[in-house]
Amino acid sequence: MTARLRTILDGGRYFEGPRWHRGRLWFVDCMARALLSISPSGELQEHAALTDDTPCGLGVLPDGDIVVLTMFRKRLLRFSDGALSLYADLSEVATGTIDDMIVDGQGRAYVGDLGFNLPPPERRGAVGRIILVTLDGRARAVAEGLRFPNGIAVSSDHRRLVVAEMDGAGLAEYDVAPDGGLSLRGRFGSINDPDGICLDANGATWVASFTEDAFVRIDRTGVECERIKMPGRRALACALGGADRRTLFCLSAETSYEELRKGRSTSRIDVVEVDTPGDGCP
Repeated sequence: MTARLRTILDGGRYFEGPRWHRGRLWFVDCMARALLSISPSGELQEHAALTDDTPCGLGVLPDGDIVVLTMFRKRLLRFSDGALSLYADLSEVATGTIDDMIVDGQGRAYVGDLGFNLPPPERRGAVGRIILVTLDGRARAVAEGLRFPNGIAVSSDHRRLVVAEMDGAGLAEYDVAPDGGLSLRGRFGSINDPDGICLDANGATWVASFTEDAFVRIDRTGVECERIKMPGRRALACALGGADRRTLFCLSAETSYEELRKGRSTSRIDVVEVDTPGDGCP
């Protein structure tokens, strides 16, 4: 399915972390080191520049402030009143580069810890973790044994968390305890290099498959239900937004793993209307 796609932004470098918030899609350009937002009609705004590190994941706190993850200094930054400030320093908690993240509806941040420093070493194994950061600033690991944890999503009832395992070619599903702790329910789906994800109201997961050049909808049993092809483009991340949360924002890039190592990438955002609205975060 490609005919219904509509481009709202082109010419960026590497877009990541899409989150629908207050009528706009918020995201980062990792390579340009910028926090951005865009309206459904394509009105772009730059909110902040990050001069000393690479931004990646985003989250939205209950008061509406944005949290921006920076990968190599292992920090979460709070964007409030037009300025960035330190929200949490995870340098003593994370065992590797931190990547994607999500903030649930209760303000709890779930952060993917790769367990190794980028670029990825060979034979790295299942060393990834998820770090929980609570509203009072405390941080602890709540999941381990992940193979390159990437996109993270949490259901609206705060009982289910799904994370893409980029090296594991699938999705890991967790039950969320009242205190935010996680217990592994199981793994489902089969997809190459899953990156950013989001959930819909039927419990299905939209997954950006980096090397399949597609956004794929997978139900809770692991069955592929729908596929949006992006020929010649790497699928990076996705989010459901819009007035009724039936607009799927698809972030992609014209690049490859080899080109990324050389800093070569051109990114784009397309939108498509889907039948089932979004649920939870993002």
